[in-house]
Amino acid sequence: MTENNVQRILVVDDDPDLLTLVAMRLRGAGYQVETSDSGKAALGLLEACRPQLLITDVRMDEMDGMALFEAVRKRYPALPVIMLTAHGTIPDAVAATKKGVFSYLTKPFDSQELLALVAKAIELNPVAEADEQMSQEKDWSKGIIYRSNVMQEVLLQARHVAQNDVSVFINSQSGTGKELLAKAIHNASHRNQKAFVAVNCAAIPESLLESELFGHVKGAFTGANKDHQGLFQAANDGTLFLDEIGDMPLNFQVKLLRVLQEQEVRPVGATKSVPINVRLISATHKDLEQAVTDNEFREDLYYRLNVVELRLPSLAQRRDDIPLLVNHFLAHILARTQKKLTGFTDDAMSLLISAPWPGNVRQLQNVIEQTIALCQGPLISAELVQRALRMKSETRPSFSVARTEFERGYLAELLKATEGNVTQAAKIAGRNRTEFYKLLDKHHLNPEQFRQA
Repeated sequence: MTENNVQRILVVDDDPDLLTLVAMRLRGAGYQVETSDSGKAALGLLEACRPQLLITDVRMDEMDGMALFEAVRKRYPALPVIMLTAHGTIPDAVAATKKGVFSYLTKPFDSQELLALVAKAIELNPVAEADEQMSQEKDWSKGIIYRSNVMQEVLLQARHVAQNDVSVFINSQSGTGKELLAKAIHNASHRNQKAFVAVNCAAIPESLLESELFGHVKGAFTGANKDHQGLFQAANDGTLFLDEIGDMPLNFQVKLLRVLQEQEVRPVGATKSVPINVRLISATHKDLEQAVTDNEFREDLYYRLNVVELRLPSLAQRRDDIPLLVNHFLAHILARTQKKLTGFTDDAMSLLISAPWPGNVRQLQNVIEQTIALCQGPLISAELVQRALRMKSETRPSFSVARTEFERGYLAELLKATEGNVTQAAKIAGRNRTEFYKLLDKHHLNPEQFRQA
């Protein structure tokens, strides 16, 4: 373990003696250790230091280990978790491993056993190395605007998956950027010098789907005046992205399954098949598991497509990214117009951050375009944002209601941006220092941790 690549571990336990003992053992082995005496405080600490491993006791007051694990899994699905359990809670720990907990240790445990398990967890989840690769190779994910932890987790998984030549299924709502993620996976893979071909299955009439994907030969049907190379052949040795695959007709799903199994396509009207070598990425906003249950999607095709599943968060789940996205779209749109704008008022930005965004990033871009088109002054007002939002949604929660959902992430991002400077962060948030400190205490956020980070 080099000094430049020290692994960070967060240990959570309400027993101060055990907390000190575990931290001492881990630090002695060369790990960087953060400690917390409660689950809620640990959630705040996670925002400040991105650990490579979480070790938590099962039984704790207020928020136990399982509740902490469930909260962590939503934000950091790739973060491994080790449970510490007494004999009486072994059944709980076993049940936890079935839900995704990496492993568990029974108290009292041997130090070497702990260190071996920690080394294994970090070896199987090399987040630090992936983080370093991502910072060195930003070009692979260009076009994806983010700073939120939840998006960073998705991209860490995508970067890792890209190295393995398996089919990837992107499960997310419409407008979240599925094609951008698919292109990023292609860019990070060994196929990046070959073609990336994207097609929306819902946009192609059923009668033309086979010809578009597999191609056809001259005379195969009326209007086939020449040979046509299908998209599978166009993407040969590269990546084919099939968006909205949940809309693919059942009778065509059989043909697609055969192509994936045999690794060859037969153009419409041809007598011979053509070998192909394609990395397939598919996506849909539909619940394919439910579609399989309802016999609307073939189960064998579903498992062929879904070797690895990535879940893109909705815009409402990554509100930290909204100011970045707003400024990105603003700069992009102004670059091709004659408008002279300096940005949004504070109230307008607050509305953008708190809006429900059922249409996700695509809707946000549309709202930015509308407000720019209607703005007559240097700043876009809250009224213009309100008008644009009403065009897309009749109901919009108040800022106070929406704040419960994104407040911790918002405060954490302010502390990150200001490197723990409370005065500066409070000024950006439009709150006085006393009120801001109360908010930090409410969410167990320690400015000192952000200064160290």
